[in-house]
Amino acid sequence: MSQFATLPEPPYYAVIFSSQRHAEDAGYGAMAQEMVALASAQPGFLGAESSRDAAGFGITVSYWIDEAAVIAWKAHARHLIAQSLGKSRWYEHYALRVARVERAYEGPEGR
Repeated sequence: MSQFATLPEPPYYAVIFSSQRHAEDAGYGAMAQEMVALASAQPGFLGAESSRDAAGFGITVSYWIDEAAVIAWKAHARHLIAQSLGKSRWYEHYALRVARVERAYEGPEGR
């Protein structure tokens, strides 16, 4: 993903996933693409933004209409497989944060 997500007026939820991948990450790219496509088809999905540097550190933020949609995505069967593979195969470390977005601004003009 290389563009800003088009989002509604707040409130909505942001799931912030930061990760450091192992040097050997066979199969990661295909699974990441599959997860984006799958998430995009889920009820309550609003969009996502993602970036990864050459050293393997990345951040993906997915946006959801409400907490129920976030919980449903976390529990999706195929997503559970991807989570397990991430823990056992692809990530040296990761952090996940869920936040309710109360205000949002865009720029350069801002508010």
